[in-house]
Amino acid sequence: MKIAVLGGTGLIGSQVVRLLGEQGHDAEPLSPANGVDLLTGAGLDEGLKGAEVVVNLTNSPTFDEKSPAFFQQTMDTMLAAAQRQGVGHAVILSIVGVDQVPGLDYYKAKVLQEDVLKAGPIPWSIVRATQFFEFVNAVLSWTSDAETVRLPATPVQPLASADIARAVAQVSVGQPLLGVHNVAGPEVFTLDELGRVALQAQGDSRTVVIDPTAGMFGVVPGDVLTAPADAEITTTTFRDWLAAQK
Repeated sequence: MKIAVLGGTGLIGSQVVRLLGEQGHDAEPLSPANGVDLLTGAGLDEGLKGAEVVVNLTNSPTFDEKSPAFFQQTMDTMLAAAQRQGVGHAVILSIVGVDQVPGLDYYKAKVLQEDVLKAGPIPWSIVRATQFFEFVNAVLSWTSDAETVRLPATPVQPLASADIARAVAQVSVGQPLLGVHNVAGPEVFTLDELGRVALQAQGDSRTVVIDPTAGMFGVVPGDVLTAPADAEITTTTFRDWLAAQK
């Protein structure tokens, strides 16, 4: 099966391409590096030629009010090209609980991406994941100084990028779900607790303090970023992942 992977050179995309290749599929990474520009459509028809599935793992360059325009344009461009080339299945990666966080521009933009896909001409699947272990340090950096990291006590259920890549690859080779497949990690932390675990593992002596207003996750209500009842629960724990990074 030929599967075109937009964003196929990124953190998740490169792993999806490798997994699909190991399964015997013709997985082709499409990115500006090989002449495919999803904003303008340049190279896209050629990249999708002969593909049965298109997987969109691209991301907005910003998390602010500019992100909806990015997802609107790139999804419109992708779906039009996919229809012209006879692609039979379109897959995107989204976020668990994304439709329950109206206070975040980026989450609203991802909901828009989902809605454009659902309304489009191509049978579709959405994989929603919780936060990636790989992004924890970035989250800490948003609200930290030399001595202190400020984080809200928002419940999260993070997972390894390798585990979400496996889920995306599996959905990509199946029949279109016309629905959502949720994937989450095996453990629930509050974000401040997750920060303490990460800093301790890295030998970082900074103190984590709870600040309900700190960072983008301060506006997240309740436990909406944790696994819903129907979610696939992965097995890699955060501490095991941290140990493997050493």
